Amino acid sequence: VPIEGLELAGPVPPEELLALDGALARLAELDPLKARVVELRFFTGMTFEELARVLELSESTVQRHWRLARAWLRGALEDGHAG
Repeated sequence: VPIEGLELAGPVPPEELLALDGALARLAELDPLKARVVELRFFTGMTFEELARVLELSESTVQRHWRLARAWLRGALEDGHAG
């Protein structure tokens, strides 16, 4: 399940939210910064510029963390190893 496919504005099946929560928890164990980038970007809608300011990183570094985290989460969700 691609992370872009999960929209919080509408009803989200509980199993999708649970799977995402489990995957984010696992990612946080492996790489807390990438998990934080996902949380801030996905759940608050922060821009890369805002994230860079808040996390005190360059915008390109934030974008790299976002891309890698999305790829990791996508794999975890597709493989069913989110939790």
